[in-house]
Amino acid sequence: MNDEQTFEIHIIENGPTHIKGKFSFKDSAGNLSAEHNELFFCRCGRSKNKPFCDGSHKNQWQTPE
Repeated sequence: MNDEQTFEIHIIENGPTHIKGKFSFKDSAGNLSAEHNELFFCRCGRSKNKPFCDGSHKNQWQTPE
């Protein structure tokens, strides 16, 4: 990561990890991504587009009544 990359990470309750700012990341094979401004990473494990969130968590985490 270079000195100009800055970002914020937010853990969304019952949802994905939201990363916003100027950043890049390495995948599991060690490949460096292009620079991004915003991404949502899956935390539930149900996404069909891992590591990115596709909204599948919406049926997993239910708010207690």
